[in-house]
Amino acid sequence: MPGRGRSGVGSGVVTSATPRSAASPLAVRTVELDLDAASGLLALLPADRPVTWLRRGEGLVGWGAAAEIRTSGPTRFADAAKWWSETTAGAAVHDEVDEPGSGPVCFGSFAFADEPGDSVLTIPQVVVGRRGDRTWVTTVAHGSLPQPAPVALAEPAHEPLAVSFADGALNGEGWMSVVADAVKRINGGDLEKVVLARDLIATSDEPVDVRWPLARLARDYPMCWTFHVDGLFGATPELLVRRERGLITSRVLAGTIRRTGDDERDLALAATLARSSKDLEEHEYAVRSVADALDPHCSSMNVPEAPFVLHLPNVMHLATDVAGVVHDAETVSSLQLAEALHPSAAVGGTPTPAATRLIAEIEGMDRGRYAGPVGWMDAAGDGEWGIALRSAEVSGATVRLFAGCGIVADSDPEAELAESQAKFVPVRDSLLGG
Repeated sequence: MPGRGRSGVGSGVVTSATPRSAASPLAVRTVELDLDAASGLLALLPADRPVTWLRRGEGLVGWGAAAEIRTSGPTRFADAAKWWSETTAGAAVHDEVDEPGSGPVCFGSFAFADEPGDSVLTIPQVVVGRRGDRTWVTTVAHGSLPQPAPVALAEPAHEPLAVSFADGALNGEGWMSVVADAVKRINGGDLEKVVLARDLIATSDEPVDVRWPLARLARDYPMCWTFHVDGLFGATPELLVRRERGLITSRVLAGTIRRTGDDERDLALAATLARSSKDLEEHEYAVRSVADALDPHCSSMNVPEAPFVLHLPNVMHLATDVAGVVHDAETVSSLQLAEALHPSAAVGGTPTPAATRLIAEIEGMDRGRYAGPVGWMDAAGDGEWGIALRSAEVSGATVRLFAGCGIVADSDPEAELAESQAKFVPVRDSLLGG
């Protein structure tokens, strides 16, 4: 049974939930895995505490829990980073692969706001990774080095039964009133942009096996990062930050238009999006906030002058890839960079302090870990952290879906409601058959 301990750290709270055997150091073995390249990693995933981070068939899946920490409050990132550093410093590691994502790996999901909300960092007992033509398995235990865990096809997930949907905290009319209030405040000079979110509640006749929607999201949105950590799952198009051997990249998305399914019409809409002053303004705020947050940590940085249009199955976004070289890869981990970037204007607004205060005042719901950083990190500090968008939280037979929209001075409440409905589509459809 897990033992639990609580201790105040800074102005946050740390709740550690790890097996009693965790008093002994971690022992980690990573070996090459001879696995057919056509075999999907999700097919290996059992129902025991699954975690995922996948894009275009590559990435990481894991299961079980060798160790875990829960943090909250303003120091939630720092507390988690300290625990990870101390845990890996004492680990015995045998790594035959030496790739980003081999050796000790943690998966994390962090609350959007300082209060309320818990964050989690977990170390699976087994992780299977794929990068290019290499596949590996990492096995984690306490004490002596473990033998490599057996890897085989798992029992398939069952389709959720009789899924129904209902409004969350606000119905459409109520949410449009909130958007109108935000537009009024922006035009009054209180701020330049705010991102407002809404939720949708799905209910099934039996507990939902998260592997079912994960498989459909990975299939239908291969260009996104399909993730699951501690009940929060989704397919995010937005990479908050990747750190790999000193190189930093961040994909910024802001400015959205819904696709029609007609290719010719969608190309015309993409051109309209690329010229839209409202969307270009929203995008500029988001890119500026990311560049400003990364600048203190980089010796050089490249910020493209104009965005490109990212085409996804349900929507199109204005997108910019920001790149940089970190000052000191030994001291600045990917999680620390994620903390520096969160919340960006893409999920909070501009200026960020004013926007996050307004979100807390008028949004009318607790975001939890929606729009917070989600991803993974290895012992070297390399890792990938996305923004938990196009996401939902599963708890038994209930799934809470989230969608958000950037609101600026000339935003139209009806258009924003339609955009939010488009952003519900990926997770909503993933819960259904097919």
